[in-house]
Amino acid sequence: MSFDYEMDFKNTDFREEPEKYRVGRGEQGVLMVEPYKSEILPHWRFKTPDIAKESSEKIYELFLEYKKKNDFPGMDMARKFLQMGYTRSRRYANYKGGRKYKKDGEVNEREIDDQKAESAAIFEKKWKLVRADEEYLKLKKEHQENYG
Repeated sequence: MSFDYEMDFKNTDFREEPEKYRVGRGEQGVLMVEPYKSEILPHWRFKTPDIAKESSEKIYELFLEYKKKNDFPGMDMARKFLQMGYTRSRRYANYKGGRKYKKDGEVNEREIDDQKAESAAIFEKKWKLVRADEEYLKLKKEHQENYG
């Protein structure tokens, strides 16, 4: 089952009702699924490599806390935030202001920002660590088999 954007996200607590959680593709729902969004988002930053390191380590800690509690939606949401740290850092590394397209639809010229590229690499390491975690993969498979 694919990610359902029509779901009542404002009134759904996915910790209380994990069966309603859908993995989706990539980062789908990362800014919608509560209470995880509110727990993880305040720690999500990538402006400099030092900030990205602190952020990715805190999000990874949250992943491990969710893992201890056998909380798959929390684990997957932490994975999504790490992935989003990588993808957003890469976008800002490649395009000034993070904007690939001009207002007229033309592609902006690439300008490499080494700090943002380093931030992206920091998030990428944690993201790869999470997505290869055997317990995460086991719980993901079970969740998708049981709930879609």
